[in-house]
Amino acid sequence: MAQSGTDAQRDTWTSNRGFILAAIGSAVGLGNIWRFPGVAYESGGGAFLIPYLIALITAGIPILFLDYGIGHRFRGSAPLALRRLHRRAEGIGWFQTMLLFIISIYYAAVIAWSMSFFYFSFGTKWGSDTQNFFLNDYLHAADPGISSELVAGVAWPLALVWVLIIIVLATGISGGVEKVNVIGIPLLVLGFGALVIRALTLPGATDGLNALFTPDWGALTDLDVWIAAYSQIFFSMSIAFGIMIAYASFQRRKANMTSSGLVVGFANSSFEILAGIGVFSALGFLAHQQGVAVDQLEGLTGPILSFVTFPAVISQMPGSALFGALFFGSLVIAGFTSLVSLVVGVSVALQEKFGLSQRTAAVSVGVVCAAFSFGLFATTTGLVALDTVDMFANNVGVVTSAIVMCVTVVWLARRGELLRLHLNTVSTFKLGRWWIPLVGVFAPVFLTVMLVQKLRELIVDGYEGYPDWYIGVFGWGTVVLAVVVAAGLALTGWKGRDDPAFVAWPPLEGAKR
Repeated sequence: MAQSGTDAQRDTWTSNRGFILAAIGSAVGLGNIWRFPGVAYESGGGAFLIPYLIALITAGIPILFLDYGIGHRFRGSAPLALRRLHRRAEGIGWFQTMLLFIISIYYAAVIAWSMSFFYFSFGTKWGSDTQNFFLNDYLHAADPGISSELVAGVAWPLALVWVLIIIVLATGISGGVEKVNVIGIPLLVLGFGALVIRALTLPGATDGLNALFTPDWGALTDLDVWIAAYSQIFFSMSIAFGIMIAYASFQRRKANMTSSGLVVGFANSSFEILAGIGVFSALGFLAHQQGVAVDQLEGLTGPILSFVTFPAVISQMPGSALFGALFFGSLVIAGFTSLVSLVVGVSVALQEKFGLSQRTAAVSVGVVCAAFSFGLFATTTGLVALDTVDMFANNVGVVTSAIVMCVTVVWLARRGELLRLHLNTVSTFKLGRWWIPLVGVFAPVFLTVMLVQKLRELIVDGYEGYPDWYIGVFGWGTVVLAVVVAAGLALTGWKGRDDPAFVAWPPLEGAKR
């Protein structure tokens, strides 16, 4: 069967390097900088690296290979590739696409904050009370509710973020997405590397590193520590919710997929460890300046670390403007390259489903995402909405997506062996038969344990003391919305494509077992 016009004209990465840098750009995001250091510190310090590396090898990289195999073999975004894998799996792809949409509209707001604080770092405009500045002077943060009051300091940089996203996507995979990452990732490594070197020279840096890396071996017997390790790997690698499927679909036929996956997986983890060194060196300096122990500091993870604690660090440093520019500039680059990948997943899916041109899909998706970003996350209640939606989209939505996808591919569609042979045919690093039980049994079982624990916690305890109605709308409502829209799109016919179940490449011969 001949290829459809959409398949025949499919854009591709210009080189394997471009694909690897784009995949690293997707994986290395805000969570690497503000989540990993705090999670490691609270989960056994240096001992945490043991479950962390085990999680990388037994779940992170194997599921990354699964994403690569689906995208590269079936040549499509998550909905199209999964439909080609099995006709009834299309809905999983649309659920993943909806998660990408939901995450992108709040992720853009955090990049807007980072842009603002990049500007504020010149002259340390946040003053001495950084918490009051961030929550009140900058965000004008209100209690949980629904507000239509826009915050100008968020709205202007947010508009710039979406204009840039539309431009990048409209210029294509090779012309826009690849170039952004080829330029952005080296800049990120250089800029953040310089920041880490400077932080290591500060008084008290050693105290911070000791706090981070001193091992608590007893933590290894705590199931919560292992769950934290698998959660960190899972959320930081952009796996199991459509991004890497879409990116892999733009790879050339003979691309080395598994070797690229190893590079991406270990590069992501290396950056997280680098981030931990830089962040805790700076926290050690802050503790030294305040005459307290590191464990007495507040705000060691999440937005509070980046926009409250770190500005306090920067204010007390020699050369504060440069240090602030490096830190918040790194946040902008890391966030933007990840946001590009999120929106690519949405744009390409709709482009394939409705037969849209690349530019029409890019502009349409960008405008709709921007509208939701402004309406929900550039208002006075944006911080609370972001916190709630992020919790449910990631800890419930993405984990559920991973479990369902792994079980569907390996047990229902019985395509695990096909994907293993496909990856072995195009790659130098060969997957043994051990790969299938990892993605078909071990990973979904452990992820189910994670999901059940989180669901029990959310049902029994709620979340952050927010009102039940608010959790129902912005928390559970987020997941329900993703399911309903995904079901509707899966039932909608494909336009501009005679046979959406068509497999773009014939069965590969010579696959090594």
